Amino acid sequence: MSELSIVWFRRDLRVADNPALTKAVEMGGVLPIYIYDETDTDQSAKGSANSVWLHQSLKSLNASLDGKLRFFNGDPEEILPRLASEVSAKHVFWNRFYTPHRVTVDEGIKSALQEMGVDAKSFNGSLLWEPWQVTKADGSPYKVFTPFYRKGCMNAQRPRATLPAPEQVDFAEVELASQTLDALQLVPNMPWTSEVMKGWTVGEAGARAAWGNFVDGGLDGYKKGRDFPSKAHVSRLSPHLAFGEVSPHQIWAALEHQTDSEDVAHFKSELAWREFSYYLLFHFDEFATQNFNAKFDRFQWRTDNEALLKWQQGQTGIPIVDAGMRELWQTGYMHNRVRMIVASFLTKNLMLDWRLGADWFENCLVDADRANNRASWQWVAGCGADAAPYFRIFNPVTQSEKFDAAGDYIRQYVPEISDLPDKYLAKPFEAPSNILRQVGIQLGRDYPQPLVDLKKSRSRALDAFAALKEATES
Repeated sequence: MSELSIVWFRRDLRVADNPALTKAVEMGGVLPIYIYDETDTDQSAKGSANSVWLHQSLKSLNASLDGKLRFFNGDPEEILPRLASEVSAKHVFWNRFYTPHRVTVDEGIKSALQEMGVDAKSFNGSLLWEPWQVTKADGSPYKVFTPFYRKGCMNAQRPRATLPAPEQVDFAEVELASQTLDALQLVPNMPWTSEVMKGWTVGEAGARAAWGNFVDGGLDGYKKGRDFPSKAHVSRLSPHLAFGEVSPHQIWAALEHQTDSEDVAHFKSELAWREFSYYLLFHFDEFATQNFNAKFDRFQWRTDNEALLKWQQGQTGIPIVDAGMRELWQTGYMHNRVRMIVASFLTKNLMLDWRLGADWFENCLVDADRANNRASWQWVAGCGADAAPYFRIFNPVTQSEKFDAAGDYIRQYVPEISDLPDKYLAKPFEAPSNILRQVGIQLGRDYPQPLVDLKKSRSRALDAFAALKEATES
């Protein structure tokens, strides 16, 4: 007998390999809904770029659901029980979130529905391994990636099989007051919003295309090539994963069909780093906002709003840093190697709090993902999991000379210095005055002088780390 099921979409904006949707189709009539709760940092948009992507992704999903996706704005704890009652739903299905707050809220929703006699179930649609499945022998969570992956994940149950998209969905025809997607007002009224989406194809089909492009032109040579920002050895799947337009299970299964190589193995390990980030967020309540290494609570971060603004604007006078920050603003994305460089510059050379950088990234990244973003920032800052040696400081000049030797990346995003010889492109502040005159560049007018002296700021940071070590050991 057909029974009506509500499917609550969240960060699983796809129809293939969607356990909640698959289960609802098995039961009968399907009412797909999306609830935008602007107060919930776990499932709502995290910033302007994220919000633009969310709008486009929901538009794509709605098309895949024959225009039957219903939109709501408000608190799911109030909306879901009310909807279930209004449409006499027998089931409510959704795919899980893993932050402590969201787990608690979802349990409350599930209990409220069950008390009404509604079958409420959640599924794993976003992680290869459930966080509670991977523990050390004594039951405690891992705090270091390598044993987490090699001992924990590899000895846990294999990732589940992927699910095909439903061949047919019996959409429930019900009278229900809902909103339009546009009424959610997800797209900021500013020209930047259209610019930042250029070069992206949002949605489930876009995720498949990104994966196909990567397999054809980026997977071979990925392990080494991923460090070079001007090369195509990155998948650009991160926003698609962040919004659940593709699942990690689909990617893992596709990798299983690739010829074994160091590139495939390394890409799998990168998926496992994503798992580790969610794992930490699940097991450690304050991970997103507090230093994972509590010793860093005594670290003396500086306050310098002017320096922070120049970093955000890509006006630090350090070309690779400025290129990265401009790529972020112009495209909603930044190459992984460059993310580490700009994060190190902010937290080590400028000695500004990692949370300031994490907040800016979450405002500008189309792939803003709280678990990945916060774990990565803590790692670079030295206060996170696996962040050894915590005092490591990326030298942006040597990083640039090693991974952007021809200057293709810098010239793309810092065109005002593009005429400099390769020798000085990473460090225009070391270029002789006659060279600068020849190319018509005056530092301080056409391009900024360095915001800080790299050697002196490195020494300052090392002194601060030494003081922290002394203070915490005394």
